[in-house]
Amino acid sequence: MIALVSAPTNLGLRPPQPGSVPGSAKAPEALREAGLHERLLASGARDAGVVIPGRYVDDDAARAPGRVRNEAALVEHARRLADRVTSILDAGDAPIVVGGDCSVLVGIGVALARRGGAGLLHLDGHTDFRHPGNSAVCASVAGEDLAAAVGLHWPAISDIDRLGPYVDPARAAHLGHRDDDEHAAEARGVLGAVVSAREARETAPAALAARLRAVAGTGYWLQLDVDILDPGVMPAVDSPDPGGLGADELSGLLRELAPHSIGVSITVFDPDLDPDGRYARLLTELLVGPLAAVGSALGR
Repeated sequence: MIALVSAPTNLGLRPPQPGSVPGSAKAPEALREAGLHERLLASGARDAGVVIPGRYVDDDAARAPGRVRNEAALVEHARRLADRVTSILDAGDAPIVVGGDCSVLVGIGVALARRGGAGLLHLDGHTDFRHPGNSAVCASVAGEDLAAAVGLHWPAISDIDRLGPYVDPARAAHLGHRDDDEHAAEARGVLGAVVSAREARETAPAALAARLRAVAGTGYWLQLDVDILDPGVMPAVDSPDPGGLGADELSGLLRELAPHSIGVSITVFDPDLDPDGRYARLLTELLVGPLAAVGSALGR
């Protein structure tokens, strides 16, 4: 059975402007309003509740070196999200975590590591491979989550409860960055596979999915950051970059990948940039079919 978890966190994002708060924490309720939850519940899913984050604070002026934004609150939320995901997986169900920003991958990674590990497919318009070894400006885990998942961040983020690395780099694959991503070359040298959005558009979904599944192995986690979509399709994200996938391209790929996953997370949709709800409705139409099939090839 699919279990829906809301994780309305924005703790891993930079403020849109000094003193302001990112809008991604509103995404679970915006997608609920657009019908995502109702339609998945009607297909047999269950509602597994909400993991509420701590307060977002623009701490740039006070944050000590070697710490990320909202670090204490982010780690505390990661542990509680890990508890929820662990309990769902232990019950034999397939979690769908509706974020929020992609710092949710830290908590999910903790849950996976607790249970002996799993592969990871990271679908994102950016590699999210910034880390202290390649950047002097580490601060926002939403741009550093993949690096953290494979053990390359500060231990406070990448080694919670001494469980890091949460994912074996050889079983992690990334897809969707643009050709000018500054960390793509490094990621290619570390991860099992790295595929740009341009390469993805030039490859049939079935062949592409087979390549990714060969890296991640049986029963992987699927992390989807919606800025993988071209901003002509999905502008309601904090870092829209041209050259992304079209809606049909992403839908086709998800239909190949979701059935073989043990769980999915959806992140970085920003309802503040979608005042009339049109992009929430678009996402719902794009996602509901593939999400209804999460874990089906694994008997979940």
